Amino acid sequence: MDALGEPVRRRLVELIGAGERPAGELAAAAGAEFGISQPAVSRHLRVLREAGLVVSRPSGSVRLYAVQPDALDEVGRWATSVVRTWSPRLDALGTEVARGRRAAGGPPPQDAAPSADHQEDA
Repeated sequence: MDALGEPVRRRLVELIGAGERPAGELAAAAGAEFGISQPAVSRHLRVLREAGLVVSRPSGSVRLYAVQPDALDEVGRWATSVVRTWSPRLDALGTEVARGRRAAGGPPPQDAAPSADHQEDA
């Protein structure tokens, strides 16, 4: 989880997750998006390898990176447990915020659809 706490590394995993990628392509993408050097990208890739999130293999003169599915499955299980724990609490908080807005006469939340009694006939 520590390895994924850094935005550059999360982005690298996203890029690699779409399919095996050469190190040079990853360095170019991360460099363009985050303004970091090729050696900095190499350090991030090393952290991901050491954490077991990605694997690399030589292919001619390039190094190819791929995700380690088992490691990402573990991250997914952890994220699911967090969502399962917090989802009911966040739903309850949303309900209380909406009640407070209605009581104060404020506007409804932006993501809420207008209620039937506020819709006009076309």
